[in-house]
Amino acid sequence: MNFKRSTCAVALLAGLAGAVPAVITPAPAYAYVFTQVRIEGNERIEPETILSYANITRGVEVSAGEVNDALQRIQNSGLFETVEVVPQGGTLVIRVREWPTINQIAFEGNRRIDDEQLAGIAQSESRRVYSPSLAERDAANIAQAYSAQGRLAARVSPRIIPREGNRVDLVFEVREGDVTEIERVGFTGNRAFSDRRLRNVLATKQAGLLRSFIQSDTYNPERLQLDENLLTDFYRSQGFADFTVQGVAPELTRERDAYFVTYAISEGPRYRFGDVTTISEIPGVDAAPFQAQNQVRRGSYYTPESVDLTIRRMETVALQQGLDFVSIEPRITRNQRNQTLDLTFALTRGPRVFVERIDIEGNTTTLDEVIRRQFNTVEGDPFNPREIRNSAERIRALGYFVDAQVETREGSSAQQVIVDVNVEEQPTGTLEFGGSYGASSGIGLSAGLSERNFLGRGQEVGLSISTTKGSRSGSFNFVEPYFLTRDLRFSFSGWYRETDQDNAKYDTRSVGFQTGIEFPISAASRLDVHYRLSKDSIYDVDPIEVDPDTGELVGSSPILVREESGLFSSALGYRYDYDSRRVGLNPRTATKLSFTQDFAGLGGDVQSVTSVLTAGVESNAWRENITLRAEFEAGAVHMLDDQNSRVIERFGGQRVRGFEVNGIGPRDLQAPNEDALGGNYFWVARAEAQFPIGLPEEYGLTGGVFADVGSVWGLDDTAGANGVTVDDSMHPRAAVGLSLFWTTPIGPLRMNFAKAIEKQDYDEEQSFDLTISTRF
Repeated sequence: MNFKRSTCAVALLAGLAGAVPAVITPAPAYAYVFTQVRIEGNERIEPETILSYANITRGVEVSAGEVNDALQRIQNSGLFETVEVVPQGGTLVIRVREWPTINQIAFEGNRRIDDEQLAGIAQSESRRVYSPSLAERDAANIAQAYSAQGRLAARVSPRIIPREGNRVDLVFEVREGDVTEIERVGFTGNRAFSDRRLRNVLATKQAGLLRSFIQSDTYNPERLQLDENLLTDFYRSQGFADFTVQGVAPELTRERDAYFVTYAISEGPRYRFGDVTTISEIPGVDAAPFQAQNQVRRGSYYTPESVDLTIRRMETVALQQGLDFVSIEPRITRNQRNQTLDLTFALTRGPRVFVERIDIEGNTTTLDEVIRRQFNTVEGDPFNPREIRNSAERIRALGYFVDAQVETREGSSAQQVIVDVNVEEQPTGTLEFGGSYGASSGIGLSAGLSERNFLGRGQEVGLSISTTKGSRSGSFNFVEPYFLTRDLRFSFSGWYRETDQDNAKYDTRSVGFQTGIEFPISAASRLDVHYRLSKDSIYDVDPIEVDPDTGELVGSSPILVREESGLFSSALGYRYDYDSRRVGLNPRTATKLSFTQDFAGLGGDVQSVTSVLTAGVESNAWRENITLRAEFEAGAVHMLDDQNSRVIERFGGQRVRGFEVNGIGPRDLQAPNEDALGGNYFWVARAEAQFPIGLPEEYGLTGGVFADVGSVWGLDDTAGANGVTVDDSMHPRAAVGLSLFWTTPIGPLRMNFAKAIEKQDYDEEQSFDLTISTRF
């Protein structure tokens, strides 16, 4: 490349970035015209790239300052460790030394966070140019990751190891340090609640006996703001409308290994509701139907939840009446003298705003339609902020995403809004290998493969096998929650089960499939219509005979001998299911009702009608510290065409706690095996309470008490051994007990300690049981 230069030569000196200065040799003149340029030292970087950074125009006079600027541009490109620009007569010499490339990245000294996680934090990459500033940023980000785990003393230092070919190994030396715990959490200004009660409200916990397993007792500054919000929500839910957090003071201990955290709070007075009224400021809209939805009671303590619940119920009325753009505005008047709040719900005309469009981003696997169908709002509908918030909750409840943010912004005009949905995918498939233990079934092994979002379509697929003492089973299931692009839940399942019955000396086998369609019939109820085909077998029933070795009688009841067979059952059925939580208008109380009927006889060998009713209620009491539950179940099997039921079709006796599986119900006491026979009918009522037991909330331990009463009875064939008629009367059984609930990383466990207080002499009791805790 040629340049025309002036008669004076000059060399300039300028600082290089980093530890080694970039050099321009000084010269007395101040202007140049270069005829050519020579680039030295570059190996990977093309000369054209370096010249583009220099940006010196050919044949144009340039000053010493402009030459210096060229040097700075080359240096600031981040591609070179050193840069030297030297004018030599009519030639501009640019000497560079490139940064080495990274051969590999390694981590040393890390135990709490594995290499794969740290590699995801670092932005430096193998086979890329090494950048000291980027390596320092990576070290700071890794240290921040340790800080989020409470290891504030963690230090990370980047080091390079030279290799051949201008390459280096980048090593991050990690000193993890100890966990900075929270030794004590205290409060000032609290009079209504003790420090112990308020600590249970916070996400931050004091260090305790299980500090090795509990991460919430580590100091995390970002958690303090969350704690302030939790304290505020708690106090206001208890009637303290003026509550404020005046300050949070974390104090490092003298040993610098723990913090003392003190919350300064102002409780203010505790208010009760005074007059509660509803008015309409919209012509033609009557306030009476809205007032009927009022859940705020005069004289009760103030709580934002009851106000919000009433607004939600009133908004539902507005939707039912086809009223758009109706806003429910709560107006509160404080009466400081008697510490009451007068509340007026005002029906006002809201702004006429419509949904312009719904934009979805971040879903790399899940299809847009799976997210979009969680909205009851479509483009062009009136904008309802609460419905958008409810849609966001439904998206999060899918369990497909680490995070799901739903926000709104102004659209093409002030009367249009755009709903932005930003999600972050998470794995939805699981491969499980596990073990179990039951007092009756002993030790069991299981394996399962499941996917909750198959191919990103929201479909569920599962395959599982398990084995316990005397039993083996396998199953497959598939669910399409939005069949034919409608709110139709299609399901298909198949199974194979082989069992040695507890408290009986015979075996059973069942193989079959079931398929069905479930759809809504109201906001809180659904109907499932299904078909089942199975072959259910009873076999290896030993008739009564003399054991040749012992000379004693052995064998099962003649009733079971007569029932030994393998029969096909083809049944069409339905299930009605009501759950108040689907509407969510009363979050403190949940009610459920389920009724199922199966009609066997659509082909096959069995003709029967099987009915099962389940009803239950759950409510929170005593400032939501105690959970109360009550359930009732009943069932009946009616055989048709003069058929007799078999034990495989009847109800077992495992429904009353305090008794073993098949531990109650009709039993042939004259048979050597004293077989449990089950019954055509059953009923059981259960009541229980779950409550804290004084341990820190983070331990996940709560207690409970329960009481069960019920019975299993009724046989079509009562002719037992030795010609004695089996007693199949309805004898009530009852048991009481204590429960210990433990939320563990492997799932919620429940330990029951029961005592039977009403029983028959031949019943099989079970005083202890360890199970997976089921949700209401």
